[in-house]
Amino acid sequence: MKKILVANRGEIALRIMRSAKEMGIKTVAVFSEADRNALHVRYADEAICLGEAASTASYLNIQKVIDACKLTGAEAIHPGYGFLSENPDFARKVKAAGIILIGPSPEAMEIMGNKLSAKAAALKYQIPLVPGTEEAITNIEQAKERATSIGFPVLIKAAAGGGGKGMRLVHQVEDFEEQMKLAISEAESAFGDGAVFIEKYVTSPRHIEIQVLGDQHGNIVHLFERECSVQRRHQKVVEEAPSAVLDEATRAKMGKCAVDVARSVNYTGAGTVEFILDADKNFFFLEMNTRLQVEHPVTEMITGVDLVKEQIKIARGEVLSFSQDDLSIRGHAIELRVYAEDPANNFLPDIGTLKTYKTPKGIGVRVDDGFEQGMEIPIYYDPMIAKLVTYGKNREEAIERMLRAIEEYQISGIETTLPFGSFVMQHEAFISGNFDTHFVAKYFKPDVLKQQNNEEERIAAILAYRLFTKSSIQNLVAAGQQTSNWLRNRRNW
Repeated sequence: MKKILVANRGEIALRIMRSAKEMGIKTVAVFSEADRNALHVRYADEAICLGEAASTASYLNIQKVIDACKLTGAEAIHPGYGFLSENPDFARKVKAAGIILIGPSPEAMEIMGNKLSAKAAALKYQIPLVPGTEEAITNIEQAKERATSIGFPVLIKAAAGGGGKGMRLVHQVEDFEEQMKLAISEAESAFGDGAVFIEKYVTSPRHIEIQVLGDQHGNIVHLFERECSVQRRHQKVVEEAPSAVLDEATRAKMGKCAVDVARSVNYTGAGTVEFILDADKNFFFLEMNTRLQVEHPVTEMITGVDLVKEQIKIARGEVLSFSQDDLSIRGHAIELRVYAEDPANNFLPDIGTLKTYKTPKGIGVRVDDGFEQGMEIPIYYDPMIAKLVTYGKNREEAIERMLRAIEEYQISGIETTLPFGSFVMQHEAFISGNFDTHFVAKYFKPDVLKQQNNEEERIAAILAYRLFTKSSIQNLVAAGQQTSNWLRNRRNW
């Protein structure tokens, strides 16, 4: 394998290309017109324009991606995450074209891409499941009876869904019919498939996922857990490894279950098995993501394993170079997704120019990004700017480094999730590890950030006034520098 085409953009494209470069493998970037000057395009050895800015005309156009691979002579395609990464039709067409897909088989994608077939596969190994229906249900009266027998509250979920789309929480039987109709409609709109099923709603749930790797020779290992319970709109914002709540016995049980889930579909490559954990540390299988995860860096930090390199080696047919016993947890890592979003305005995307963009540095800090100062945040794609990762010998040190890194991270021109990240790191619930997936709903109010900004501006104005009243140009300049330093490093004042 001498050349890989990376069928993605932004930070994940760069992250894949860097590992490939270390392995002596050349890379091909693909891009849309909106990304013509993007960093991943400049970094790659070759680059091919796929088409217009819309993802359907570029990154999601299967034939254009395959044609680009053939044109450049790349032997393999790495899809990253998102876009075509979990598309079994894409996987089949890549294979039919004689190209290696750095990922699992289309059959594994298909089974695990549907929550109902994924449940059926997991049952082969007696993996614990949340009580609920094991098949799609469309008859509302029958569904209502089943929900009543399970016991409210229940979740209505889209079988082909993800990211909270087609999901409805129902607290009482009187609301069931309306919520089921809404769930079916949303599922049809989002996925072209209105199939839904019902699960018992787990109160105080924690979202725990296990990273797995499987080679083509039947060897499968897990690389421990990540906790992803800090979410907004059912999508992750803060992730960490290991979880603050798991004991060794529970960790071992979940790891074994994750390996069994992967084995149920003869899984190859990197994948993630997701579980829900209740207040009594009972865990239940949710789904499997058949790709590299956004939050994979925290696993890399605590294990020392480069997951992208392992994906490439597996795709080349190599045997895993380590066993389960060779793996261990070393230290603690936390990731904050730095989105171009306004946390004070319900996390709405914020589009604009990165007028200032300076990343934090220093020991224990990693930034995976795809932007630089002066670049525009395009409206066509996911608004993630970067993944900010910190590592420490323990959780306390990782949190301290995250706070320091957030303060050093300078972004202006758009709103970001950095202030929200600072809020999370300093909240008692997060510090203590006593939180669940309702963290944002329970603790975060947009006014908190607005009040903080107003207080900062007030103190900065006082500092500026005191220096300015000394009536010298030199002190006026000093005032600007001092207030700027205070705003950036306010925890030290």
